[in-house]
Amino acid sequence: MNTEPSRAVADQPVSRDQTTCFSLQAAADPGLMPRIVEIFARRGLVPTRLHSVVGGPQGELSIDLEMVGMAAELAARIAAEMRAVWGVHLVLTTEKRFA
Repeated sequence: MNTEPSRAVADQPVSRDQTTCFSLQAAADPGLMPRIVEIFARRGLVPTRLHSVVGGPQGELSIDLEMVGMAAELAARIAAEMRAVWGVHLVLTTEKRFA
């Protein structure tokens, strides 16, 4: 099992004190969650945290994922891939840094 932080390009340094957070709003479709997780799996990554819930006035699926040590360029590429998945309405990204 690889516990090293992910590398985006050419040994770009990343910090284990940095966590990238992805928040998605999507249609509550049974195949949507595996399509989102597959984006990480194709790169050999396992999200540090994954939480989902179906709710809200229209019964939408909300997915929150976190990834420790992810380079900003890779996070941007992953967010763009998530936005291209059928049924995804919104993808927000943020970073948490710990001292």
